[in-house]
Amino acid sequence: MPNAGLRRRALLLAPAVSLAIPALAQPRYPDRPIRVYVPWTPGGATDIQMRSVCEIAQRHLGQPVVVENKPGASGTLGAVALKDAKPDGYTLSQMPIGVFRMPAMQAKPQWDPVADFTWIVRLVGYMGGVVVRPDAPWQTLPELIEYARANPGRVNYGTPGANTTEVQMQSLAKLARIEWVPVAFRGAAPNLQALLAGDIHFSAETSAWADMALEGRLRPLAVWMSERAKRFPEVPTFRDCGYDVLGESTYGIAGPRGMAPEVVRIIHDAFRLAVHDPQHAAVLARFDMPVRYLGSEAFADEAVVLKEEARRIVQELGLRIG
Repeated sequence: MPNAGLRRRALLLAPAVSLAIPALAQPRYPDRPIRVYVPWTPGGATDIQMRSVCEIAQRHLGQPVVVENKPGASGTLGAVALKDAKPDGYTLSQMPIGVFRMPAMQAKPQWDPVADFTWIVRLVGYMGGVVVRPDAPWQTLPELIEYARANPGRVNYGTPGANTTEVQMQSLAKLARIEWVPVAFRGAAPNLQALLAGDIHFSAETSAWADMALEGRLRPLAVWMSERAKRFPEVPTFRDCGYDVLGESTYGIAGPRGMAPEVVRIIHDAFRLAVHDPQHAAVLARFDMPVRYLGSEAFADEAVVLKEEARRIVQELGLRIG
């Protein structure tokens, strides 16, 4: 009886079909906007670069990538937010070098930079250095250091926080045997505003000052790069000035620990394309920021190295925040 045979085959196939339906119904990632924390104030080099790369990445992801500023705590509030977020790929953060240094400076660390995050993609590095107002009496970094030596504890400078550019400046102070006083700001914009207002002697800051320097509103004395910045070839490096201090810290994007490998791959691929996009390259050129791309596995391996390096630097400089 052919009809009975057909009915039996239909009954046998029914469980397989019903099992397949939930799998087919599962949404493809991403199916809604992705939030990316930028733990700095709007308008600085990091904020502008991240907004550019996120805008390009969203074209490849097919969903909006929304940047949310979370300034404070030396650029580590993004890490704090990730620690309590769902590992579903919809909450990410820019992760600066301070994410590794902060735990090394705390008696009771709030996070483990290796174990508590999923390292997705490394993007770029910072150009930065020491800048003063055009009317400042110091024409060179050695002149500033000599003034600080003659006035111990009376020279202050702006930094984005205790575990960011302050490491370069305290390393320089140790080599030069001087004492100067750091003043922490929530990002580049307030730091440079304080300098322009005359509230601090100089700023130790990433390349958010580049446009102001080209306009003559600020004067760079030296950069902490391995080589001179392309747009400022006359500005020496710290090494040129006789001090072996480097500060080309890199950063990238991470998510909460436990993210699905397939989701990590999708995010990684979108940002890999974005970081090499000509539109993004134009933004990097504005701040003399080099591309420092690393894939997910290599970035995770680097996190292990950076954690140990941060512990060593903090111990050598005696940096503590409680």
